[in-house]
Amino acid sequence: MRRYLPLCLFFLVVSTFLFSQTQGPRKRVQEKITEASRRAGAFIDVNAPGYAESAFSIEQLVKDVLISSGTNTCVTPNVTNVKITPNHAVGEADRAWGYFHKAATNFPFKDGIVLSTGYARQTGNSIETGNLGEVNGGGSDPDLAQATGVAASSLNDAVLLEFDFVPTTSQIKFNYILASEEYYEGYPCTYADAFAILLRPTSGGPYTNMAVLPAGAGPVSVTNIHPAITVYPVCGAVNEQYFGGYNTANTVTNLNGRTIPLTATATVTAGQEYHFKMVIADFRDHSFDSAVFLEGGSFNIGVELLDPNGTKLPSDINVCDNEPQVITASVSDPNLLYKWYFNGAVVPNATTNTITATQPGTYTIEVSLPGNPCPGTASIVIHGGTTPQAQDATLLLCTTPDITTFDLSTIMPSISPTPGAIFKFYENQADAIAQNNSNIQNILNYNGNDGQILYVVVSNGGFCSKMVELTLLKEATPTAKVKSSRIQICPGESVTLTAEGGESYVWSNFPGTGNTQTVTLYQTTVFTVYAVGAKGCRSLNPATIRIEVVPEITSPLADVEICVGDKVTLDAGAGTNYKYLWSTGATTQKIEVDQWGIYSVEIDNGICKKVFPVKVMGAATPYVIAVNYEGSKRTLTITAENPLMNNTPSTLEYSIDNGITWQDSNIFTGLLENTNYTILVRRVGTHCVGSLEFFTLHINNIITPNDDGINDVLDLTALGAFNNFKGSIYDRYGVEVFKFSKENPIWNGTVAGKRLPTSTYWYKFNYDYPKSKAQMNWSGWIMLKNRE
Repeated sequence: MRRYLPLCLFFLVVSTFLFSQTQGPRKRVQEKITEASRRAGAFIDVNAPGYAESAFSIEQLVKDVLISSGTNTCVTPNVTNVKITPNHAVGEADRAWGYFHKAATNFPFKDGIVLSTGYARQTGNSIETGNLGEVNGGGSDPDLAQATGVAASSLNDAVLLEFDFVPTTSQIKFNYILASEEYYEGYPCTYADAFAILLRPTSGGPYTNMAVLPAGAGPVSVTNIHPAITVYPVCGAVNEQYFGGYNTANTVTNLNGRTIPLTATATVTAGQEYHFKMVIADFRDHSFDSAVFLEGGSFNIGVELLDPNGTKLPSDINVCDNEPQVITASVSDPNLLYKWYFNGAVVPNATTNTITATQPGTYTIEVSLPGNPCPGTASIVIHGGTTPQAQDATLLLCTTPDITTFDLSTIMPSISPTPGAIFKFYENQADAIAQNNSNIQNILNYNGNDGQILYVVVSNGGFCSKMVELTLLKEATPTAKVKSSRIQICPGESVTLTAEGGESYVWSNFPGTGNTQTVTLYQTTVFTVYAVGAKGCRSLNPATIRIEVVPEITSPLADVEICVGDKVTLDAGAGTNYKYLWSTGATTQKIEVDQWGIYSVEIDNGICKKVFPVKVMGAATPYVIAVNYEGSKRTLTITAENPLMNNTPSTLEYSIDNGITWQDSNIFTGLLENTNYTILVRRVGTHCVGSLEFFTLHINNIITPNDDGINDVLDLTALGAFNNFKGSIYDRYGVEVFKFSKENPIWNGTVAGKRLPTSTYWYKFNYDYPKSKAQMNWSGWIMLKNRE
């Protein structure tokens, strides 16, 4: 089955008002034959060999070329009684009808049927003379004369195409062009060959002339369609918008001028038979011929499929994302039967002339009259596709001396994440809408401008696409710089870092995007910062700065203790580039002091200064806490307390001759009886001395309690002045037989008033010196002789 574009029936009508030709018969105009017109391809082909249709009968041309459904098996009962007048045979070279093809020209119709008041073949490339010749057998036509309002006797060389047909639609239409030799000099002001397209029911009734212009603009004729005429007789332009041009390279027919493609339409009743008659004739002469070109496939007597706006749909449409498509048959009649098919299967309950397609496939409608075996059919194929995801995007180019153009491919993933999406970039929105070939070719190296908007068509590689906008931004890549309030600092000090070169900054060590940062440091640290431009371009490299935290100034100085008369060396400690300033005014690392007090030293290493205080305090002197004297052996044992000095233990040395001689041992022997000794205890190498006065009390080793006044008792009364005085007498078995105290310091050799037997007894006593609280321990033996 041949497929044709959905075009309307066009009928050329001659004006019902024709100016009288008061002049005599016009002289035949010889067309100018040029090299261009003689050259093959300059004009259209008419009845030319090489086209099978050139050998078609008029019935074949009507059914298989003019009517869109001509190959349908139901055309035969729908189109009948096809005839042409004069009835020139197909083989007759000078016939008035035939088949045309646009060949290599820009003629608006691909092919179709031509009717001419001259030789049909000479309307195209088959040029022999400068005119079309006179048709053999053509005469007048009363229906044309009546339709155009002229006398039948004024018509010559008439050519008639007639047939009967039964439409299956409510409207018929076809496309046509009227061309004429009347488009010459001033003839369009007064002359027009007769032309009409006549339609009536075969059951009877008047003809309707369909060869009229839209919107009541009058008949289709040379006198009603022409530009301004400036030669005699001069006349203004009439419906010039329908004039297609004079016989130049743009008209491509061997006639002087032509109209633009026109459409003839008529409202009909589906199922009712109609008679169609197209007539064209010369008016009052045989010399100036005209022709009508009927577009192949444009005469449609069957069903068409329309969109919601009433526009005929093509045979195939592309639909993306299963968008519902409302499809309507062109005929709507309650007496007709409708049946829809989807991919060959009947669609349940689809019995009206409208269907909503919701998925790709082939949709077909059959429209039939009850009892008619030949329904009108129409099909449309919906090709489905999926539109890729796409959204507007912004592409920032950070320029450098080496990078000055955009690489548009880098933004594709941001525009659409759909795998396999196809991208086309356009500078012009109209080009993007048209999706023509004016897209940017070198997307890897596009020299765009800051703020420029490109239009990006993202498609699935087929017909589904979405247009989005890509905004181009461009700025110079910034160069980051950073400076610091100080490069070298002391531990715990703060510095302020200041970045330069951008509108904002990305610090590797800090949050925030400001250009300043203040930081307290305890160790050497490297800081980096990127500069970011106003549009977001980041410096290629960061600025780097190293803040050196010099080693902390330290000192071994510690509080010390000395005794009066001693000296101590204060050492501030050594360090790199250390300089010293003591509170004494000294500038050496060490100073020697002999006075108690608080001293300080300021150490300066060239970057930092630090003050270290130190206390020189009085040291606690050693002191005697116990003295053990064995009178019988005249041996003295000293026990002393040695407080830590500067938190450090020390060694003591002892003297009992008032410091003339010193010894490491705390035991002295050979003491003299009843002698005062000054016990000295000293830390070795210092003046830290503790002292205690000691008297070597002599105790007789025998008492004779006989009341003779000599050695009658052991009297320790003198010791009662000391603190914690106590003592005891023990027999040889260790049994305590007497206890001394301040209240009872004398032993007379008795116990509980009874005399003890003569024997050797042992004594022990001790006491504390009130001031030093040193404890004195005495021990020895005594002989008791009691007389019986």
